Amino acid sequence: MPRQLKGTLQDLHTTQLLNLINLAKKTGTLKLYEGVATGREIIMGDGETKRPELALGKERARVSFREGKLIHAALNDQDNHLATVLHKAGKLNDEQHRIIREKAAKAGDKALALLLINANYVTQVDIVQSIHQHTLSIIYDLANWNQEPFIFEEGELPPSDKITVPIDLENVIIEMIRRVSRDKMLIEALPNLDFSLKFPESPSEQFRRVQLQLSVEEWRVVSFINGKNTIRQIAKACNLTDMQIRQIVYGLLSAGLVELVKPVQPEAPKARPRTGAASAAPQKSQINRLIERIKSL
Repeated sequence: MPRQLKGTLQDLHTTQLLNLINLAKKTGTLKLYEGVATGREIIMGDGETKRPELALGKERARVSFREGKLIHAALNDQDNHLATVLHKAGKLNDEQHRIIREKAAKAGDKALALLLINANYVTQVDIVQSIHQHTLSIIYDLANWNQEPFIFEEGELPPSDKITVPIDLENVIIEMIRRVSRDKMLIEALPNLDFSLKFPESPSEQFRRVQLQLSVEEWRVVSFINGKNTIRQIAKACNLTDMQIRQIVYGLLSAGLVELVKPVQPEAPKARPRTGAASAAPQKSQINRLIERIKSL
């Protein structure tokens, strides 16, 4: 590989790119960008097929490697602060996360990790496992990117204050290939993330049993369900990628814990508004009572 490699994921799939980095045992950083159409077309190798030319837009992700091993990953539209990574992994509760995020917003990961360990908030193992999980969740999400322009900068590493966890790429690539097939099913099942979610009107006993088995992330998603928040909004609030929220919502739907609500279309304005119509007194719906019951468990 040259010291700088440029291309798009249309030409070189993410798994192929990672395999190339792994085999060449490269050290450097892969930067992925939003593709911006230039209005021109590129003629492919067969001389007949064409595709739109994409220029570099804003940076979307960075993935770093050392001697062919994955060591760090970050999405630009996701909160990558160490406190948030630990909170997402269930190592910090909501209040701990809020306070640490406010008080140590500008602290480097290594300095913050030392403070948290000394204060007995978490252990070194907690930190390594949480970063490992966070890194893999990002790299697996990239398996479904298929057109973004990229640049691989040989020799470039993450900032020195970042905690890096080496991960062998062989098993990662195999898992990425497996997840591409699964994620295709999830996208087909939940193509529209602008739907809202609601709780069923008549929960069964099975509903109550399944609740007790929910993970920390699933409970966090459940806490934002109110019939109005869209799946996309819930994903942003929970710091989840599109594929992560699809997987959680699909599981909740399959278990009968939630139902999809189609986006409400705005009503057309009426020519003559009705006057004198009595407004009905607002009543607490059964869905809201169910939400309160779940939160009290």
